[in-house]
Amino acid sequence: MSNSHPIPAGIVRVSLLGAVNAYLVPEDDGLTLVDTTMKGGVKKIVAAAEKLGKPIVRVLLTHAHDDHVGGLDALAERLPGVEVLISTRDARLLAGDTTLDADEPQTKIRGGLKGARTAPTRTIVAGDRVGSLLAVAAPGHTPGQLAFLDERDGTLICGDAYATLFGVATCAKGKATFPLPALATWHKPTALQTARDLRALDPQRLAPGHGPVVDAPGPEMDRAIARGC
Repeated sequence: MSNSHPIPAGIVRVSLLGAVNAYLVPEDDGLTLVDTTMKGGVKKIVAAAEKLGKPIVRVLLTHAHDDHVGGLDALAERLPGVEVLISTRDARLLAGDTTLDADEPQTKIRGGLKGARTAPTRTIVAGDRVGSLLAVAAPGHTPGQLAFLDERDGTLICGDAYATLFGVATCAKGKATFPLPALATWHKPTALQTARDLRALDPQRLAPGHGPVVDAPGPEMDRAIARGC
């Protein structure tokens, strides 16, 4: 387990090798788990929750790529009755449907999309609240990616809209030292606009799917956006 930076709201980063992250978000009724890493990360996630002394009551997914949903089935088996939430749009990807809507850029959806046997118990859209988290539209990496803003302290859990491994980058133009999020991005112009939209939220800290949590990330987000796509 790794909590790279103290986060005022008590959010705990659980990381595989510092590269693939999930987040445990304390709420009054237990823990919200944002993303699941991969199957091999489930034991670390459960151990981190046990250390916090609270049950995982819901699993909230930023998007449907394998490195974010890969532990879902194993977690659902260990946590019978756990609530599972994902965007209405990416629920289709989770179920194996990679077709595009007529009004979406007709670019092939990229990245690992093996899906999961576990179906969401409900789907959500931008503007919905899940406990202390506000769902924010973050398309581009996938059509239905969501980011989640903790309104208590300004932490932005951004999925793959940004990565911070070897420096802050958008998924529209990744770092040469860590190109995977950009290589798995569906539509880079949309992803770049999402990066701008998330920057406009002025988050107090950036909690990505890949890499460490970054405090006061605004200037680094600006530099990443300036690199374009």
